[in-house]
Amino acid sequence: MPQASPRGTYLQISESLRQEIEKGKISEALPSEAELMSTYGVGRTTVGRALKVLKADGVIESVQGSGWYVAGTGDRRPLVDKVVDLLRAEETKVGDTFPSEKELCERFEVSRTAVRSAIAQLEGRGMIAMGANRRRQIRALPDGQGDS
Repeated sequence: MPQASPRGTYLQISESLRQEIEKGKISEALPSEAELMSTYGVGRTTVGRALKVLKADGVIESVQGSGWYVAGTGDRRPLVDKVVDLLRAEETKVGDTFPSEKELCERFEVSRTAVRSAIAQLEGRGMIAMGANRRRQIRALPDGQGDS
């Protein structure tokens, strides 16, 4: 990347990212900060300043622990809310087998750690529990769902 001045480098990076977003080359998640540092040959502070410019303009938004995304794209609700919606959509009943960790990882494209955290929250709410066959089972339905 040509650098007119070291002080303007972050503006050049923000403009480059803005163009990639406008052209659709970046449509949801931005590359990680480490990838941006490598791509543009700059430090974390410079990348951070470039991202702040785009955030201030409403072009991107950050999700703590997840990264930067094009504003208005994707579903960034907590995983536990997405899993509850899945239970509603699939019309589960009390006693049904709860999806495995592997199934949830693949379905939501998240880490096993994230899935385990969501499962712990659901267990804490009393919605799921370990069954006799070492598989989790539905113990209570989400609010707004009958138990027919």
